[in-house]
Amino acid sequence: MIDPTAFTRTGPLMDASSYPAWAQHLIADCSEAKRRVVEHEFYRRLRDNQLSPAAMRQYLIGGWPVVEQFSLYMAQNLTKTRYGRHPGEDMARRWLMRNIRVELNHADYWVHWAEAHGVTLEELNAQRVAPELAALAHWCWHSSSSDSLMVGMAATNYAIEGATGEWAHLVCSGQAYTESFPPQGRKRALRWLALHAEYDDAHPWEALEIICTLAGTQPSRMQQAELRQAICKSYDYMFLFLERCLALDEQAIAEPGRSLAAAH
Repeated sequence: MIDPTAFTRTGPLMDASSYPAWAQHLIADCSEAKRRVVEHEFYRRLRDNQLSPAAMRQYLIGGWPVVEQFSLYMAQNLTKTRYGRHPGEDMARRWLMRNIRVELNHADYWVHWAEAHGVTLEELNAQRVAPELAALAHWCWHSSSSDSLMVGMAATNYAIEGATGEWAHLVCSGQAYTESFPPQGRKRALRWLALHAEYDDAHPWEALEIICTLAGTQPSRMQQAELRQAICKSYDYMFLFLERCLALDEQAIAEPGRSLAAAH
């Protein structure tokens, strides 16, 4: 029997109008929370190469758990699937299996980026950062391990990956930061940023298609609320992270001597 509420995309992947009305409303409802992240002053300063070494080090160290564990978030969601139970689960199963290996490579590229700023792997793993910088990783782990498949993917593969692609594009839109690296090591240092700055990255849209296939055209109000809350929470934790990093940068401007000591 054909399910009249089933969703199958027919329009372009990266066009919001290709998705059910409820999903279009979801995108709109979460847009302001997302904007606060992708247009954050921290990324503008990074683009213009105006961040203090102390703030940049803390950003790279604080962001490491999310990058290092992202494949594990996906693996947690993968365990929620069963072959043949639902078309959305089959889509998620294939997609997650294919992309987990990609995320493993991204961890290597983040280490290279950190090394270019003088941050060692030992420092990344030591995680001597403020609680605000640890909250995002804890939230991603919680959602991926405890929430439903579609909510867990919404919090990570849709929200985190989507916002990351847009802010990375902003950072790479100028030349000041790129040219701050010596030519011989520039490509290696910026590999992570360059990959995520591809503005036509389909991953978040593919995640949205899976979410919509799982939810169908008429999800309950509770399901819609859960998705909205998870997506906005991811954006809010990213914003909290950036606000703390920006505060460190402001402190570096006000107390340059203290900041220099903290950067080493």
